[in-house]
Amino acid sequence: MALPSNASGTARLLTVPALLLLLSSAALLVFLILPSLSPSPATTAHLCACSPPTTTHTTTTVTTTTTTASPAPVTTSPADVAWLKAQLASNSLPLLASRDSWHRLRKGINPRTREQQLFDINRHHGISHYPDEEAANHTALPCPGELLVEEHHSNYGEPWAGGRDVFEFLANASALTPRDQVLEIGCGTLRVGLHFIRFLEAAKFHCLERDELSLMAALRYELPAQGLLYKRPMIVRGEDMDFSRFGDTVMYDLIYASAVFLHIPDKLVWTGLERLAAKLRPQRGRIFVSHNIKFCSRLGGDECTQRLTELGLEYVGKHTHDSLLFNHYEIWFEFRRPKV
Repeated sequence: MALPSNASGTARLLTVPALLLLLSSAALLVFLILPSLSPSPATTAHLCACSPPTTTHTTTTVTTTTTTASPAPVTTSPADVAWLKAQLASNSLPLLASRDSWHRLRKGINPRTREQQLFDINRHHGISHYPDEEAANHTALPCPGELLVEEHHSNYGEPWAGGRDVFEFLANASALTPRDQVLEIGCGTLRVGLHFIRFLEAAKFHCLERDELSLMAALRYELPAQGLLYKRPMIVRGEDMDFSRFGDTVMYDLIYASAVFLHIPDKLVWTGLERLAAKLRPQRGRIFVSHNIKFCSRLGGDECTQRLTELGLEYVGKHTHDSLLFNHYEIWFEFRRPKV
């Protein structure tokens, strides 16, 4: 293999620097003349009618909005009923069933009656239970079997569901808000009161009840079972219309007695109204009495009006409220305290 001569090596050495110099000069020349070759903005607009590409910068703005949730509706609407009927129809569930068909449907779904369930609870203490010597270590709120099978739901003259009807009427008729203060005279086992306690803010529901069994059902079963212990209702055992334990400064937006004045002597009813009149918020506050006002109607219109006036109360009117679930209606009488 022949080695390159000196002449050819010299030529190669001279060519590389010259080539590098040439390329550098060309690059400098292009850099200097390129701006003059670019079209002006006017020319660009003329050449391209479309909008030039834009760079979008996304800015995230955090807006804090204070919203007040709409309160849950009190009354079942016609649209609610129509929806429910459609659901029943789509699932082939009849609106009404005979007694025989009802019992056939219960087959396989705990077909025991309430009495049979109570017998089994008392005999077996439920499905599983701790031995007697350990029983006190595990159950925080032991209930009598009668409460566990909800026997108290049948202790009154109406179905338990009637409590919802009473709540709906009173809450709407008094334009009740969760902040209002409510007193029920004779809340029993909270058939009505549960709905008010759930709707109202904590400690806004008061009740005066005389019956021990009803109070036991209300406090030892209904409030824990419904998860409403945190609402701290004030339920007081007492009779003779003594409201002193509720405090001297409390003002009520709603006071009601559902079928209670029927069982109280007229004189005691008037005593209670006299003690409550000053605790009813003027103008806005309402007293509602269901079924009848025998304590007033037996006196005659003129004398009743005079007594109400002496107490600082006036009769507003009579209302009829239908039940949603069963063929029943209630008559309510409304009173208020005129502006002081």
